[in-house]
Amino acid sequence: MKGVVILGSTGSIGRQTLEVISAFPEQCAVRGLAANTNRDLLLQQAWATRPAGIWCGEGIEGDALPPGTRPVARMEDLVDLPGVDLLVVATVGLAGLGPTLAGLRRGIPVALANKEGMVVAGALLMEEAARSRTPILPIDSEPSAIWQCLQGEPHPPSRLILTASGGAFRTRPLHELATVTPEEALRHPTWKMGKKITLDSATLINKAFEVIEAHWLFGVPWERIEVVLHPQSIVHSMVEFPDGSVKAQLGVPDMRLPIQYALFYPQRVPNASLPRLDFSKALTLTFEPVDPERYPCFQLAVEAGRKGGSYPAVVNGADEAAVDLFLQGRIPFTHIPRLLRHALEAHTPIAHPSLEELLEASAWAFREVVRVATEGR
Repeated sequence: MKGVVILGSTGSIGRQTLEVISAFPEQCAVRGLAANTNRDLLLQQAWATRPAGIWCGEGIEGDALPPGTRPVARMEDLVDLPGVDLLVVATVGLAGLGPTLAGLRRGIPVALANKEGMVVAGALLMEEAARSRTPILPIDSEPSAIWQCLQGEPHPPSRLILTASGGAFRTRPLHELATVTPEEALRHPTWKMGKKITLDSATLINKAFEVIEAHWLFGVPWERIEVVLHPQSIVHSMVEFPDGSVKAQLGVPDMRLPIQYALFYPQRVPNASLPRLDFSKALTLTFEPVDPERYPCFQLAVEAGRKGGSYPAVVNGADEAAVDLFLQGRIPFTHIPRLLRHALEAHTPIAHPSLEELLEASAWAFREVVRVATEGR
């Protein structure tokens, strides 16, 4: 029986993780749940799974919980519960960074769905994982695909090729982007995700974050990581090896597949509820280069990753603020890259920042973007 703690259990990835776990009642048990908001759903999940511990950012009373479940003061406290074998981090933003580090320090494998922690503090996370000899298992479909392609290979890859759907505006005329609405931006063509990641798919900054994540997770140099647009979202990523051979991981666009792989790694367990590709039907797979004019946020974020230090933290905080402003209708879609560029140029970089300095750099960038947007600059 594998004991699992899920951070961000009321979000899209968290709910799908619970769905996968429910298919294996003899093999998995929920030990802890955490959510910042959506208290009612969190309580429903607690009564359905009976975890030992629970945390809610909105506050939660012990008498509302099922017998045997107790509230904890901090998310980090969930890793101290008895019988925890896996920590699933599916939070939004940097909320899961502290618990991720706490889990690694306790020697608990981390199934990571959150990009932001690795973007901001990739060096620190990988150092802690190496020190404690504890694996970080990617849940995002693209890094999971790379991870799967690397299994059993004795030689390092010569190239990682991440795929991207292109988001909601891949074919929208460029001159119309200034007038797109939040509702249009949230209509992802292939995936069902939360608002932040869906918007980041429209700007393609999510793929830049995955480039940074892949650099840290797999130790591959920046110049050997590429991104191509693949609108069908069937090929989740590819790996090229020194002899020129390319391995690709394919699957129906369904997050439960990489979630289940991380939950049971290194085993592949059957699950009749998961979809299968039907190769008896016509299947067209297309690939396109990334257009820098359409996706300026992508290059800005990749360059921040290459510069390192505190720059990735700045681009993370700036993006979070710009996405919020756009969803509130306070800025047009095309102002998002302008605000990111301003924050990166106004930042005084720190070459070897501490965790506290990284968090402050991200928070500064958030405040700076809001300030500039409020002033109408």
